[in-house]
Amino acid sequence: MKRMIRMLTAALAVVPLSGLSLAQEYPTQPVRIVVPFPPGGTTDIIAREVAVALSARWGQPVVIDNKSGASGSIGSEMVKGSSPDGHTLLLTATHHVINPSLRQSLPYDTKRDFTNVALIATVPNVLVVHPTFPAQSVADLIRMAKEKPGSISFASTGIGGANHLSGELFNAMAGVHMVHIPYKGAAPAMSDVIAGHVPVMFDGVTGAAPQLAAGKLRALGVTTMRRVPALPDVPTIDEAGVKGFEVASWFGLYAPANLPPGTLKKLSTDVLAVLGTAEMKERFAKHGAEPGTLSPPEFHRFVESEIDKWARVVETAKIPKQ
Repeated sequence: MKRMIRMLTAALAVVPLSGLSLAQEYPTQPVRIVVPFPPGGTTDIIAREVAVALSARWGQPVVIDNKSGASGSIGSEMVKGSSPDGHTLLLTATHHVINPSLRQSLPYDTKRDFTNVALIATVPNVLVVHPTFPAQSVADLIRMAKEKPGSISFASTGIGGANHLSGELFNAMAGVHMVHIPYKGAAPAMSDVIAGHVPVMFDGVTGAAPQLAAGKLRALGVTTMRRVPALPDVPTIDEAGVKGFEVASWFGLYAPANLPPGTLKKLSTDVLAVLGTAEMKERFAKHGAEPGTLSPPEFHRFVESEIDKWARVVETAKIPKQ
């Protein structure tokens, strides 16, 4: 009997150590990061930078899987249904917290079906136009839009993204009516603006900066309250006359719900470690992005507050549910 008790005690003592060991060994296989948008957009660019750094840290392949459609909800649903072991993750944009307010139904519950892992980056948006577009400033654009309501259109990555809401909020605050043209991702939207099919777009500085440098686009204003280091000569929309205008995109990393605490800790620790390196800060800066620094509890609170904030923006802009 005493021998059996000793054996049982020894077995129980091993359990927490085994759980800790599994967390320490994570990842035990290649990690897939689902990006619910097409290649070439801001979310995709940010995800690939992070994937390279994490692969080097873990000694495991970290692959990007682009699953676009339905304003990011198709890829998000895939991750929701994945095993909660940390080997399938979701890296997505502000759409994730806007969709609950904009879509009639979602195949998941944004608050319950995901583990909030880390804020990856924040990126200002920039109001860009085709180089041949007559407006040379935000004031010019407002004047033109007021003279002929509905005659100017703006492209976006899809209904419900921060760039869509940037345009809708601009409409509301500037007292104009530009027509929204949604696309399935940043790359096709940007392609049509560069081609001159749609004259205006709000896009992340990350995706727009190379096109601005090449002269394929012209910037009228940035959507944050402070000027952006990557575009120091471009005024904010607030200082250009639309007082109080402020919208920024951000990108978060998520796992399926019920991710084990040990795995979450290991994952978030490693992600924050690579985000905090001088190399990553420099690489992000080239894209106009700033790395995130929030711990999982802080990021969880941030996500909850953003869901509430965007619900108010959608209501203010009177955007109908899709």
